[in-house]
Amino acid sequence: MSLAILGLGTAVPGAPVSQQRAAQVAERLFPNTSERARVLSLLYRWTRVASRHSVLADGSDDQPGSYQNFFPAWSEEGDGGPTTDQRMRLYEEHAAPLAIEASRSALDEAAIEPGSLTHVVTVSCSGFSAPGVDIALIKQLGLASDVARSHIGFMGCHGALNGLRVARSFVEADPEARVLLCAVELCTLHAHYGWDPEQIVANAIFSDGAAALVGTGAAGCQADTWQVVASGSQIIADSEEAMTWRVRDHGFAMTLSARVPDLIREHLRPWLEAWLARNSLSIASVGSWAIHPGGPRILAAVGSAAGLDPDTLAPSYKILEHYGNMSSPTILFLFETLRRAGATRPIVALGFGPGLAIEAAIIR
Repeated sequence: MSLAILGLGTAVPGAPVSQQRAAQVAERLFPNTSERARVLSLLYRWTRVASRHSVLADGSDDQPGSYQNFFPAWSEEGDGGPTTDQRMRLYEEHAAPLAIEASRSALDEAAIEPGSLTHVVTVSCSGFSAPGVDIALIKQLGLASDVARSHIGFMGCHGALNGLRVARSFVEADPEARVLLCAVELCTLHAHYGWDPEQIVANAIFSDGAAALVGTGAAGCQADTWQVVASGSQIIADSEEAMTWRVRDHGFAMTLSARVPDLIREHLRPWLEAWLARNSLSIASVGSWAIHPGGPRILAAVGSAAGLDPDTLAPSYKILEHYGNMSSPTILFLFETLRRAGATRPIVALGFGPGLAIEAAIIR
């Protein structure tokens, strides 16, 4: 059985922060020199991000004052900035409200009573707490106290695709199941101190947001309802250190090797063609693509590997431009954009995460 998507909802915190202002804030996090400042400015422009959202932002570009007061300026005596404990306290404060906002929007669009939901699937890799976001959703949205809860944790940018697989499994097991999937990430809590190129790239592209999806079994749904009909997964051999996400004393540390685009170019197409063939599709027969915008080089690598033209990747670049990389919720932002545009189906969604792992889904 397929998973019918009845509602989608998204949420971002506060006003957008321009990439120019974000670069000015980033200069506070490392021992600055004029040469490094120039490199930083070029790198932030290279990301193709125009603006992002953060729970730390205070005000907007046209308002004077500090954007954030959580990360103190780097100093010789500095030890990496706020501790993981301090960062997790902010996660506990801000993650649930964003998740609730996105989930409420998805439920409103689906026109489903919250109390009738049978399952809740939450996704996050940027924070931990218990009781967590799932309990907050149950209490604040009026879900039944016996709703079944599952959490997809620490899987990175493709986490929502893993969540879709779980949600689809629930409706396959019980055609009467009604599932809320919610992904929320506060990536900007993990800004890294020091002049480390891989960490600086992460500082330059990651952002905060939440997205939710309400799904049921497809029986009885209208013909134009989006349906998730298949999922796929592949771990690229000997690539474990190309992309990592690890808990450290001062936040979570991202490794994003320059090898990642080359690994995608080399390994994506053979697996993708075989997986699509098993699902009676080919690259040429795909109507639209939802490619997680991990960054401009990753999008370019996917385009090269799959032979996709720039117009096909335009929705992914647009999300990257206006929101940055929100990690797991980002693919659901893409779903919302494509659905509003009446994108041609079948749609193939692709995401990449630590492993190096490829996750995929087919929507008809």
